[in-house]
Amino acid sequence: MSTREENKDPATHRESFTELLEQLAGNLAAVVHDEIELVVQGVREQVSAVCGGVFTVVAGAFIIFAALLSFCAALIIVLTSYMAPVMAVLVTGAALALLGGIIALIGYKQLKKAILKT
Repeated sequence: MSTREENKDPATHRESFTELLEQLAGNLAAVVHDEIELVVQGVREQVSAVCGGVFTVVAGAFIIFAALLSFCAALIIVLTSYMAPVMAVLVTGAALALLGGIIALIGYKQLKKAILKT
């Protein structure tokens, strides 16, 4: 009989209900905290991947730039056989400006596509 009386006692129900609410609040806070940590970790991984890719692109661009300067010098030397040196430099500069603009546009489109995916 004492078991039935304990189960019917409202004070016991209140304590257990209060404890359940406290546990629920604690679990909810833990879940929210874990979810925030997951989002932060995902952002860190994406930033790390982007930084690595950007560094590689910049390093490659510097090497290509040095090679391009060598080719420009060779082109100007060859063109001076056919036209005045000033005209050879202007023609080479105009061609490189056009090529650089096209490459920059392609890179911009790729970067925009990569940003929209994430």
